[in-house]
This record gives sequence, C-alpha cells and structure tokens, in this order.
Amino acid sequence: MRNAIAAFGGISAVLQFVGQLFPQSFPDPAPVTAASVAACVLWGIGRARPVTRVRQEFRRPDMTVVVEEGDLFEQAAHLVIGFTDTFDTAPEGGLVINEDSVQGQLLARRYDDDLPRLDAELDAALGAVTPVAREDRARKPLGKLDRYPIGTVAVLGTRPRLTFAAAYSRIGNDYVAASSVEDLWFSLNRLWDTVSRYARPEAVAMPLVGSGLSRLDYLDQDSLLRLILMSFIARSREGAVCCELRVVVRSADLERVNMPEVAAFLRTLASGVDRA
Repeated sequence: MRNAIAAFGGISAVLQFVGQLFPQSFPDPAPVTAASVAACVLWGIGRARPVTRVRQEFRRPDMTVVVEEGDLFEQAAHLVIGFTDTFDTAPEGGLVINEDSVQGQLLARRYDDDLPRLDAELDAALGAVTPVAREDRARKPLGKLDRYPIGTVAVLGTRPRLTFAAAYSRIGNDYVAASSVEDLWFSLNRLWDTVSRYARPEAVAMPLVGSGLSRLDYLDQDSLLRLILMSFIARSREGAVCCELRVVVRSADLERVNMPEVAAFLRTLASGVDRA
C-alpha cells in the first residue's frame, strides 16, 4: 500500500513537472490536478491507517525487535510470563489471580487448566532457589507462602515452547501486586540473562509487562514499552540474548501506544548501536 501511494505520488509530481515545462502538451490541467488530488488522498489514507506492527533489525549482535498487536499465546516462540514473588498459580475465584490476565491465560491455554502440572513444573524449576521469606498461613489464607527474590526466573516446559516465568512484582497479603521501575528493570536484566542461556538462537515473545495489575500506574504504556526495549537492547550490547524479541500488545492497549514513535525510537537505538 505504501509503495503504491509513493508511486502514485511520484507519477503526479512528474506530470506536474512536465506540465510546467510543456504547457502546450497539457492544454487541460484537469487530469494533472485530478492525479495530484488522488495522490494526496491516497497518501492521507495511508498515513491515517493505524500502525499495528513495527519491526527493526539490529547489528552487533544481529537481532530483530518486533512490537505488534496480537495474541501472545498464538506466537510461535518461547514466552515470557510475569509472576509475583510467591509464584501463585491458583486463581482462587479471581482473588489471587485474575483469570483474564496473562498469567491466568497461561494456565488455561498452555496447561489446559491443569494446575497440578503447572505447580509441579514450578516446584522443579525453583528447587535450586532459596526463598527469602515464608508467610504465615494466618496472614495469607490463600495461595502460596514462600517468597522468592524479585528477578527470579523459572524456566518451564520443553522446547520449542519454553515459558520464562519472571517474578517482577510482590504480592501483598491482601492479594494486591505491586512493583516499581527499579524492580522491573532489575527483573528484566535477570530475565535476559536466563533467556540468553536457554533461547539465544530463537525467538521470544512477551506481553507489555507492568501494564496490568502490578501497580505501575505512574508509567503509561508507551513508557513501559520503551523501558522494556531499552533494557533488552542495552543487555544485548553485552552479548546476544535472542535472535528476535517480540513485544505483543493487546488490542485494548494498542490505542495507548504511539506506534510511529516506537518505530522512530527503535530506529534511533539501532543507529546508535550500529555506530558504536
């Protein structure tokens, strides 16, 4: 579509230029005017169409970053799923985990609502990690009690569909999750370290973490997205993380993300990396 618009605009410009040089060849200016107007209309339509996908290639290391609207669980890639520090999995009627959240969808769509299987994989993945605290059941009646360090990443499943369960928020005993920019940045760095060990030559897809119920309300979707992208690119300069990172944005969040500015932001980062 964009190529066609550009071509149409180019033809219109040529016609106008020729008409100026050889006015006798175009005694009736109407065709030239009509062509120019049509080109402008097509250009305007092309600009007005919502951008739902941006893609940027990087060098040193070779990698691709994609930001797109879509369904995270339909991606042919490893997934990143955000968890709280207790790695709770049971929705408990929506009190602990919202069933419509990404984590709730993980249980439903990757584990077919098989909660024991998900818990068994988490227990195995966290076996070598020492909890930093343990809640009393009287204070936290629902869910799990062991608290793990922020930044803990549990690798679940098997290839070609691994799930990186990353703890980037703390859940209170009132079942309200909270995080901060510092916690998210630290957790992302730990996440990239784990991804580089398990999925360096492959693609990884993740949601816009922090835009849900983790109480990062003081950052809008644009700021969260740029934080994620900067973290990934900064870490990739130290060594390859994965061949492609896809940040999958829900349709409900897309209108709050300025995709043309995201594209420009990625181009600037790619230019800076290539010149370094």
